[in-house]
Amino acid sequence: MELGFAKLDLSRRERTGFDETVFCSGKTKEQLLQIFSAFQKNSCNALGTRCSWEQYEFVRNAMPEVHYDTTSKILSLRNRKPQALAGKIAICCAGTADFPIAEEAATVAEFQGATVEKFFDIGVAGLHRLLSKIEQIRRANVIIAIAGMEGALAGILAGLVQAPVIAVPTSVGYGASLQGIVPLLSMINSCAEGISVVNIDNGFGAAIQACRILKQIAHH
Repeated sequence: MELGFAKLDLSRRERTGFDETVFCSGKTKEQLLQIFSAFQKNSCNALGTRCSWEQYEFVRNAMPEVHYDTTSKILSLRNRKPQALAGKIAICCAGTADFPIAEEAATVAEFQGATVEKFFDIGVAGLHRLLSKIEQIRRANVIIAIAGMEGALAGILAGLVQAPVIAVPTSVGYGASLQGIVPLLSMINSCAEGISVVNIDNGFGAAIQACRILKQIAHH
């Protein structure tokens, strides 16, 4: 669908199983309103990631049916209930400062119909906190591990579970963490097998990958 400044992909769900997601950062609030109005007119579900409060308020004033999560900064429009996905995603978050990325992953996964269980503040600085939850985590079909600093959580989890682990490095940390480069490289170089790694702060990408895995479980 042509809007002049954007071409909306209204048939994405038919091709990929997921509705279109809009990256809100860098777009004007007027552009976002036009985009979400078009989704509404075509009875589409839609997500907007990295949405500011100002953008949300502008869209909400014209479209009260949209929803906004202040932690994950996700704008959502739901015109139909998603089909429930088989299995469960465990979202494991190292520290409180990583919460926004963890909530982005959780919000996106739940929007797609996934069952999510959250395990927050279980980073390796207090390994007992992770070990106290490990039996619950092992019941998940796929695990999203979110960590900044040195990013050790993903590798440790992968050595303790059978499910695939999707690692999300975050930009949380002091100067030498290089805004997420250090945990990114740490996760990529982990000696624990079964880890895939998404981009820095990309909770959205991790959630979609996890949902793709759950969809394959349903097919088999």
